[in-house]
Amino acid sequence: MQATIGILMLDSQFPRIVGDVGNPATWGFTVDIEVVDNATPHAVVRQGDDMLDAFIEAGQRLVQRGVSGIITSCGFLSIYQQELASALGVPVLTSSLMQVASVNATLPVNKRAAILTISKSALKDKYLHAANVPLDTPIGSTEGGKEFSRRILNNEKTLNIELARQDNVNAAQALLATDSSIGALVLECTNMVPYAADIAAATGVPVYSMYNLVNWFQISLMPPEFGDLSSNHHVI
Repeated sequence: MQATIGILMLDSQFPRIVGDVGNPATWGFTVDIEVVDNATPHAVVRQGDDMLDAFIEAGQRLVQRGVSGIITSCGFLSIYQQELASALGVPVLTSSLMQVASVNATLPVNKRAAILTISKSALKDKYLHAANVPLDTPIGSTEGGKEFSRRILNNEKTLNIELARQDNVNAAQALLATDSSIGALVLECTNMVPYAADIAAATGVPVYSMYNLVNWFQISLMPPEFGDLSSNHHVI
């Protein structure tokens, strides 16, 4: 038996390809999606609208349907982590940014994690502080690219996947070129997950995303059983 994860989804129409947090085919377990009305990418990322009540109400609907834990589909929702966890009564994971400190702990003392975000101009200190991210963490962004940030933040119905992939790879390479202390990348944006393997191949550093974090989160809610342990050899 596996834990079901509830997803608080932005009110979006852009394509959610496999690998995207909001595509059920991404996951090897059951997910239950609840769209938060009017929480568009523009409203949440660019405008930073106060939508806490709407997210709490949507989360409560997921809890009523029996989910074991709740995640969100946008890294900028780190600002609601404490409030959602307190209000919903089940474990909550709002943002990929929450793993930056853990990634730093795995690296040599002269290396640190950097963040790749959909919008560096919008990723203010309050989002980092809410996720316990050091404020001097290097940050790169796809917002200067041709496709990815524009299509997602404008909530457009089409996406050129190859151009989006190139935007992510180019932004990651540019970020590493600016700082020799970078030893890993954390992808803020959940829509970047489909390109994580390409980013890792192009940069040569580990790439962490909402995908690996949610898998850790989900399996911990209902750990797997390993059968009859007494049948193992060498048991005394």
